[in-house]
This record gives sequence, structure tokens and C-alpha cells, in this order.
Amino acid sequence: MNAEEPNAAQWHAAVDARDARFDGRFVTGVVTTGVYCRSVCPARTPLRKNRRFFPSPAAAEKGGFRPCLVCRPELAPGIAPIDRKERLAAQALQRIEAGALEHHGLQALAEELGVTARHLRRATADVLGASPVELAQTNRLLAAKRLLQDSTLSVTDVAFAAGFRSLRRFNALVRARYRKTPTQLRRGRGPATSPWLSLHLASRGPALADPVLAFLSSRALQGVERVDDGVYTRTFAVNGHQGVLRLRAEVDGVRLELSEGLVPALRTVVAWVRGAFDLDADVDAIAAQLGSVFEGDDTSPLRVPGWLDAREAAVRAVLGQQVTTQAGRTLAERLAQRFGARVETPDAQLTHLFPDMPRLADVKVDALAALGMPRARAATVQRLAQAVADGRLTLVRGAVAAGRQGLAALDGIGPWTVEYVALRALGDPDAFPATDSALRAALGGVQRLEPLAERWRPWRSYAAVRLWRRHAALVETRRKTKGAK
Repeated sequence: MNAEEPNAAQWHAAVDARDARFDGRFVTGVVTTGVYCRSVCPARTPLRKNRRFFPSPAAAEKGGFRPCLVCRPELAPGIAPIDRKERLAAQALQRIEAGALEHHGLQALAEELGVTARHLRRATADVLGASPVELAQTNRLLAAKRLLQDSTLSVTDVAFAAGFRSLRRFNALVRARYRKTPTQLRRGRGPATSPWLSLHLASRGPALADPVLAFLSSRALQGVERVDDGVYTRTFAVNGHQGVLRLRAEVDGVRLELSEGLVPALRTVVAWVRGAFDLDADVDAIAAQLGSVFEGDDTSPLRVPGWLDAREAAVRAVLGQQVTTQAGRTLAERLAQRFGARVETPDAQLTHLFPDMPRLADVKVDALAALGMPRARAATVQRLAQAVADGRLTLVRGAVAAGRQGLAALDGIGPWTVEYVALRALGDPDAFPATDSALRAALGGVQRLEPLAERWRPWRSYAAVRLWRRHAALVETRRKTKGAK
């Protein structure tokens, strides 16, 4: 990309000012050094004539540049664009960062996103300047670079944790792209001081993570999750790996800590945590566009709190149909204690994993109903688990089209559940469960929300969160008033 591109003047100004608002939206290749940098790079600002702009790290590396060791482009926040093609590219990148191409391939990824492989390649090339395969390779390299510099894992463990299947291929690519060996990249790293891998996940703008932690805390399952002193800890299993993860809010992001068992699934875990905390959303821009959801509403920026695992979220959404949050939590707790695998952890209070889908698919409906739910709802849980287990239903953050379509095709799954899972777990910024009673109550008992919600597109998920907060405040006010009497 050259200086005559439409965004060049804006990007030049961002580099000159080291403007954090543009961090992650583009990278700058510096002709004289051969590196590419973030807009906030603290190194000496290059002359304008020596700058080349790229829409993504993959495009920069495709152009022959390597990542800056000072500003470290792998630490930049991601983006959550508005336009349809840009949103498709962003969803594809989110899935690629979670390892989708290593697990399923390009055709399966395109089907998840509801497009053809050709259309997907065109969208990523137009928006991000690179093909899905090129994006995946750069993401693997950047993940490896981060592990080399932020962990004490062996080079072999780093290679496989980053998604490489061959150590020889990994070493060759690092030398070709970064002009250093893996050992040279990690030079100066001291000995391990903790068995946990600790990473800072940067947010776009203020993290606003406390409400997300509050959401997780209010639904935490005994034996699976706990929240103490602002630290969320839980057992977790993904891609055949299991362990414990910890999360805590920081001013400009979230601190993620992983036990050794989860390190091989690092890329997936990072992608899912970023999604659950909505770290890539430009919350200031969304708040400005959304404005006041209704007269007197708080207009401050907010993020959409979500679940880490979309499969677990769907099960818990079904369990929570037509019952209170507490009742849904109780059912999920019983489900985990009865059917979740027991695990050994450093925390004596964390004893079980949430049941995986193959396990729930094998459970008899009567055994599920015995936990205290209607038999029809138990049958829905089993159908959901079977659909996921046999591959008919894809539930993963970023796969909005496939998740919506698959959920809607299941008996017992209504519009509320589809919209709720899309909002809380699939990463759809425009989901809206219009039949939700709390949303109606927040607007004074309005019965038909769909027409009203049209004006909040494409950010209806954020409008819903704001309305839920409004309803919670109304309930708390009534409780206090009643207590005062």
C-alpha cells in the first residue's frame, strides 16, 4: 500500500501523533529498517517518505517486512468493523486466530461464515491484504514470537503451541521472516518464576472488564468456576487439552494466566477470551453511534459480556429458558457435578469440567430431567449435544452464520435462545432477543420490541446489554424501596 491510498493522510497523522485509537487498525512498514510497527511505536518516528502502510501484519510480511521488536505488533488489539465485507474479514480472522484452518481447512471455515471459499479469499484480500492461508501463517508466527519472548517454554513446545506441525518448518519460517533464529528472539528471557503462563490481552480503548467479570461471577458454577478478589478462575477444556485458567481486569485489557495443560491450546483460548470480554470493539465509536437507547439512559461506553465456550453457552441458555438466572445456574451446576469429568487442579474448590458434548449426547433424557428440569427441556439439551457431537451444528465464536442456522434448525430452540447465544457466545454485535421479558420491562412494558430495535442496528447487542442493565437497576430500586417500607 502506498502513500496515495485513501487512508494514507489519516494514518500518517496517527503515526506522527502515536495515536492509540489506530493501534491494530493498520501497520507501518519502515523502508529503511525493514520492520513494520504499530501506530504507538515508541521508537524514532520514520520519515514520511520511508513509510509503507498495510491493513494487517500478514500483508506487511507478504511485502517483505518483519515485526518490530520494540512495539511488538502481536500485542496490538484487534478490530471489530461495521461494514459487511469488513465484518466478514474480521470474523474470518477471529476464527483463523483460534486455529480454524489447522483444525478444519478453508472450505469448512467458509461454510461456518456462510460464504464460498472464493468469496472469503476475496474479502480477506480486499480488507486485510492477504489470503486466509497467509493470515494463518502470520498469526502462527506472531503467536510463537510472543511465547518465545513472554514464556520459558522450550522452542519445540512453542512451535507446537503456536500451531506448527513441524519444528523444521517452524525454524525455517522464523529465520526467513524475522532474520533471527527462535533462540535469538528469546534472548534475555530469564528462568521461569511460575508454572503459569501469563499474558496481557490489550483492549481497544478502556477495558471495561469489571462488568464482564460480574456477569461471569453471577453465573459461576460450584466446582467449575470461582471469583475471588476480582480474579475469575475456572477449569477449561479445548481441542483435547485441559487445565485451569485465570482472568483479571486491567486498565487497558485483561490478564490471562494458563496452567501448563492449556498452553498447547493457547491461540484458541486467547481468541475466546478476547471475544468473551469484547476486547476488540471500538466502544467509544459504538456508544457515539448508538446514542441513548431511550430517554434518560446511560450513554457511557460498554462491552458485551460473554461466555468463553459457545457450546457451553448454548447448553446453559437452554437450561435457563423461562426460569430465573439463579434457577438456570442451579441446573447447570447439577449438570456439571453429575456429568462433568472430574479433574485434579491446584485449587481444591475446582473439581469438575463442564460436560463436553459427546458426553451429554450419550446421557438419557430421563437422567437429564432428573436434575430438575421439564422432560422437554432435557430432550432439547440432548438434541443440542448430539448435533454438536456429530458435526451438524457448529458453535464457536466468530461462526455466526453457521451457529444461527444450526440452532434454529433444532426442535426446542426458539428465537430467544438463538439470539441470546449469538449475542453472548457467537460474537454477533447485532443480535437482539426481542422476546426477552427484562428487555420489555426496561422499556416500560413494550410488547413488540422489533420495530423499536431497528434504529439500533448494527449494534443491537449493545442496546440489549444497556437495557438489561437498566432493568437490573429498576429491580434494585424496587427492592430497596420495599425494604425501606
